[in-house]
Amino acid sequence: MSSVLSVRPGKMTPRERVLAFFARSEPDRVPINYSANPGIDARLKKALGLSQNDHEGLLQALGVDFRGVGVPYVGPRLHPEVPGRNVCPQFGIRTRHVEHGTGAYEDFCDFPLRDATEEEIAAWPMPNPDHFDYSVVDAACKAFEPYALYVGGPGLGDIINSSGMIRNMEQVMLDIITENPAWQLYVDRRLDILLEVKRRTIEAAKGRIDFVWMGEDLGTQHAPLISLEMYRRMIRPRHQRVVDMAKSFGLPVMIHTCGSSSWAYEDFIEMGIDAVDTLQPEAANMSPEYLKATFGGRLSFHGCISTAGPVSFGTVDDVVADCKHVLDVMMPGGGYAFAPTHALQDNSPTENVIAMYQTAHSYGWYV
Repeated sequence: MSSVLSVRPGKMTPRERVLAFFARSEPDRVPINYSANPGIDARLKKALGLSQNDHEGLLQALGVDFRGVGVPYVGPRLHPEVPGRNVCPQFGIRTRHVEHGTGAYEDFCDFPLRDATEEEIAAWPMPNPDHFDYSVVDAACKAFEPYALYVGGPGLGDIINSSGMIRNMEQVMLDIITENPAWQLYVDRRLDILLEVKRRTIEAAKGRIDFVWMGEDLGTQHAPLISLEMYRRMIRPRHQRVVDMAKSFGLPVMIHTCGSSSWAYEDFIEMGIDAVDTLQPEAANMSPEYLKATFGGRLSFHGCISTAGPVSFGTVDDVVADCKHVLDVMMPGGGYAFAPTHALQDNSPTENVIAMYQTAHSYGWYV
């Protein structure tokens, strides 16, 4: 497989292509997106002859149609550094750097709010929405003019995973079951801030944001993390706040959902969510065939190219066959965006990732 991708121009702009994806109509080709861990990202840039800091060059080389717009935090550091830890200066979440055979990752640790009371959480420093630089938004929108622009990401509206980062996942499961007021206070304080920052970012973009991306981890590989009743009681009302904020600007919403999560998709449709992201095909009730047959025409699909499948463990031929299969199932009628299920992992051979994107450019055309 060549290290140079063959990318032919289409009849639509990237923005038009993604808007067709949300409208569940057929564009000129499937929209393409990208996310990767640092190791494989660095190897891709090297293979494609790019400098290590040329992220935009990589997105263009891969033919990516999406661009995110965010605002930097410019306020004071709210949480002190801790030796041997990486500490989020805004929220105080701690990680430790862990090396492994093919790369490294940041492991959440210490969990400083695991046993915190309501009073302690009320006093926990969190960022002020005034302390973000919204002046950069206009320039970003102009720089990314042809592309589909979004605000947010898998961490926006994410309740279970994000609070697990600072309270410990076992504690969060107990929090949900017991409706722990301390946990609810943390969730709502964080959500209030994130929503206000995203609202101001959208306003600063003056009509150039195309959708809002939110997220939640709802399933293991085999089953839901929580019951549908618990989702409706404790999580859905908070998710609805994100959806309502987006809809107040007339924007579609895409939600990142890890693991076996299609059990919640009927609720997503009722809530006004337009597209679902991740779509791990090896998880229960998450195959391309099941999703397309059950929700096609009512939800758009972003993902389905497994980072735990042929891209990581197969040959180039395996990757091409897997990607062609997903395209064959998902493309008819529109409403599909080609993307990895998660960030591409560092154990993915470079030639496999290049083959993945080349397959989208070779076989992802409608016209």
